[in-house]
Amino acid sequence: MAKKNLAFRPLHDRVVVRRKKEAEKTSGGIIIPDTAQEKPQEGEILAVGTGYVNDNGDVRPLAVKPGDKVIYSKWAGTEITIDGEELMVMKESDIIGIIAA
Repeated sequence: MAKKNLAFRPLHDRVVVRRKKEAEKTSGGIIIPDTAQEKPQEGEILAVGTGYVNDNGDVRPLAVKPGDKVIYSKWAGTEITIDGEELMVMKESDIIGIIAA
């Protein structure tokens, strides 16, 4: 899904993630209400910060880039809303791994 430039830029070692949409029905056709759905732990990186700043002041670039599909820890990040879309901001260390395409 192509989108215009994000009006938000994370700082340092933080990233912006769009959650993957979860199915609203079970395989048997039962509709799951929003309140009972578990939040997905998979998403797409939309924007990244400049990098991790260590104790010496050196900047280490992040291992993820916009467009990467990632899996992150269950309680990771902070939910934000930008242009009516719910997104997550989290530290790179909350990301467990990148899903190979």
